[in-house]
Amino acid sequence: MALTSTPDEPLPVRTISRAMGEWISRLGRVWVEGQVTEISRRPGMGTVFMTLRDPVADVSLRVTCPRAVCEAVGPGLVDGARVVVWGRPSFHPGRGTLALAVTEIRPLGAGALLARLERLKSTLAAEGLFAASRKKRLPFLPGAVGLITGRASAAERDVVENARRRWPAVRIELREVAVQGPLAVGQILDALAALDADRAVEVIVIARGGGSLEDLLPFSDEALLRAVVAARTPVVSAIGHEQDAPLLDFVADVRASTPTDAAKRVVPDVAEQAALVDALRGRARRVLAHRLDLETRRLADLRGRPALAAPLRDIEHREQAVDALRARARRCVTHTVDVAGRDLAHAAARMRALSPAATLERGYALIQRADGLVVRSPDEVTPGERLVVRVAGGTFAATVPAVGDAAADALSGQGDHSDRS
Repeated sequence: MALTSTPDEPLPVRTISRAMGEWISRLGRVWVEGQVTEISRRPGMGTVFMTLRDPVADVSLRVTCPRAVCEAVGPGLVDGARVVVWGRPSFHPGRGTLALAVTEIRPLGAGALLARLERLKSTLAAEGLFAASRKKRLPFLPGAVGLITGRASAAERDVVENARRRWPAVRIELREVAVQGPLAVGQILDALAALDADRAVEVIVIARGGGSLEDLLPFSDEALLRAVVAARTPVVSAIGHEQDAPLLDFVADVRASTPTDAAKRVVPDVAEQAALVDALRGRARRVLAHRLDLETRRLADLRGRPALAAPLRDIEHREQAVDALRARARRCVTHTVDVAGRDLAHAAARMRALSPAATLERGYALIQRADGLVVRSPDEVTPGERLVVRVAGGTFAATVPAVGDAAADALSGQGDHSDRS
């Protein structure tokens, strides 16, 4: 239950210490994994004091255990050893300290470490963190290379010297960290975050020499592995030798077998690139020369063709053909006009022969009444009627005489003659 207090009625220290001890004692016994440091075996004392440090975070817990429990572990219980302990959290009111009272200590051997790493490997693989599709490609010529390695280590020397030998202008952003022990993971994470935030750094190399399984454990830490996956910058893992395989090799974008191999992967060789440029230049020169020769021959072939060798010859042939067609057209038109002229003359002659004017020229006359009707019979006129007589030379008027009149007889005779015509 919650304690109540006021400024006028504060609680004494013993009450608070007793309450804290009672609450902590209810936690019960737990198994705890960590790294042993600061072991204190005082002569004549039955209790051994030590510190159990978290290998990832900067967190530690004070541990007390009977001397017999420590001696049962054997000589393997030294500073830096990874162990699993069975104990109960306890609070000492007299000193106001928290400690873990341990009754059993089990060294975390290589078999147990390998089993735990295998479980972590399966978990990360199931999440797809090892998939090749998520890995980033390395830049061809990085402006700056980030290097995370141990202080004054052989790995640092291998990477820096080989990188500068291959490309003398390469810039190395070095971050020296602890590469084993309880502080390694935290320092590597800090260095990785700093280099990943630097936009000038285009690739990051995490390098370390070979070592035992325990020495390489920081490079299989889950927090570090997930930080590498989340990094914006491509990460190259160069841990140990070919046979060493920390989990960092699986999540990194590129795995190098050694630090020297990492330098070869991240920086091109200037001599090789110069030779490649020379080879490409020579190839381009040969291709261009071949193309020029081919085009020269093709141009010579085109110039040798008749259309280009004598370009007016075809025009002259065409001109002659046009002249021949023009003459032929002229002959055809002339012949057609001549034929049409003759046909027209024949038609005109026939028309003239059949026209009334030609009939009048032969001595015939055309007699019309005043209303313009042609008189074809003597019965169509009456005595005294005015008529119009048309002859070849023109027209004149005439009057029909009375019946019995001599003039009428004469006219009648003419009319009979005209009718007989």
